[in-house]
Amino acid sequence: MSEYGRLSIVGTPIGNLGDFSPRGVETLQNADYIAAEDTRVTMGLLTRFNIKKPLLSYYKPKEQEKSERIIELLLEGSNVALVSDAGMPCISDPGAVLVKKCAERGIAVEVIPGCNAAVAAVAASGLEAARWIFEGFLPVPKKERAERLDEIKNLPHALVFYEAPHKIKQTLCDLFASLGERNAALCRELTKLHEEIIRGSLGELARYYDEIEPRGEFVIVVEGAQGKPAEFSTEQAVELAKQLVDGGEKLSDACREAAKITGIPKREIYAALSDK
Repeated sequence: MSEYGRLSIVGTPIGNLGDFSPRGVETLQNADYIAAEDTRVTMGLLTRFNIKKPLLSYYKPKEQEKSERIIELLLEGSNVALVSDAGMPCISDPGAVLVKKCAERGIAVEVIPGCNAAVAAVAASGLEAARWIFEGFLPVPKKERAERLDEIKNLPHALVFYEAPHKIKQTLCDLFASLGERNAALCRELTKLHEEIIRGSLGELARYYDEIEPRGEFVIVVEGAQGKPAEFSTEQAVELAKQLVDGGEKLSDACREAAKITGIPKREIYAALSDK
């Protein structure tokens, strides 16, 4: 039998603390150390469940460095529980580096399943999602983002994205520009007091926050590409170009991109926008 400790990957609530499983609570109670993405956030969770354990800071920019200290503790026989601020560690959160190092050294790893915003959003979306792909946060640089969207736009699977409030308007605009007028669901603050699920076309969702200040954390679920190319009206092509202009594109470039996506002649789109 190994004398090493065990790493426990513990899923935590994404909002409602009532979702924390008894097994998750028990695992944290029995751990020698708790590795946390943000120790201040985790301290609030531990206080709620009256758990008092030493906390280790473990976050993405320092994953390599922090993981070595945790590996040392595990090799000495200590049991360590890994948590993120919300949801499952390793899923758009720190953890993968540590799990890989444990596997390389023969250290046991167990998973205590918990809440996950992507899974919850897919279930609530109302879209066909027997097959779906989790994209997490899209790249921020414009060129990289465009390349990523170009890679996935023809996939038949539903697509799932995370986004922060200060970027949600631009991301919805970019999704509309790249994927076209597809059905989608915008899920905000899942399991929290102000949970909201907005369903509609990407064009409608791209306009939703024109006059409302977005708040909270978002998950976007978009239906996969259909069997045949979508047919666009001139009005939809003009709206797409307008969204691109609002997102910072030059009018001529926006009309050219909208024409490429919709098949509507550029001159028609340009003329319609110029008349507005």
